[in-house]
Amino acid sequence: MKLLHRERDGGSVISVFETQELYGEKGRFRVLEFANGDAQGALDLDDPERIVLEYPRAIVHLMEQNDPAFERAFVIGHGIGTISRHFADRTIRTAEISAKMIELSRLYFGYDGQAEVGDGRELLALEADGSLDYIVLDAFTEKGVPWHLFTQECFQTAADKLDERGAILINMFGRGRRDVHTEAVWATLGDVFPHVKGFALPQEDPRDPMNRILVGSHRPVDAKLRQMAGFVRDDPERGTVLTDEMFG
Repeated sequence: MKLLHRERDGGSVISVFETQELYGEKGRFRVLEFANGDAQGALDLDDPERIVLEYPRAIVHLMEQNDPAFERAFVIGHGIGTISRHFADRTIRTAEISAKMIELSRLYFGYDGQAEVGDGRELLALEADGSLDYIVLDAFTEKGVPWHLFTQECFQTAADKLDERGAILINMFGRGRRDVHTEAVWATLGDVFPHVKGFALPQEDPRDPMNRILVGSHRPVDAKLRQMAGFVRDDPERGTVLTDEMFG
């Protein structure tokens, strides 16, 4: 591993490094990572257009499958700008709480698109009602989940900003098969959207963190599992609906 950059950003330590193996795959990769080992983005140096990580590949498929001609999307959580880069011919507005993340994506990963520094919920509220085809929520920090982005009130704002065919796609990590936080987000999503669908990336050990994609939509959600980068259909159990009042 070759370390290119490391610094503290608020309460997080962000690293950029190059490696010849990533999650068992051989090659030349450049990775943006938190100190806890969570990869926020990865670039294949031999094929920069390829999407390396499974969850953005699955999200891209869901977006293309359900509305191939979509025009406008709002992304909360920038990483290295994978979604925005892939859909460079569409109107993608990105909100990222960390200016440093945006800076590193430009410096080390060649990102040259638009990104705004600020709270994703506050910036989303500025969008016109019914103006968005998709909202992608991929906002996690080393400190944990910014819960104000996952409440009933925030999801209702998202529903209002989406058009009649629109959907919100949420990337989540939970602690194993039964995770109270994932189940709460699932319940909250289903409380706002008439159509919900869950996907999970199976783990050998059920106690390992599980990557999930949760979708809430104004219409039924379609997916071709062979194009979901290993994700399978898996709806979490329904937990407690989250509200702003719970988080002060």
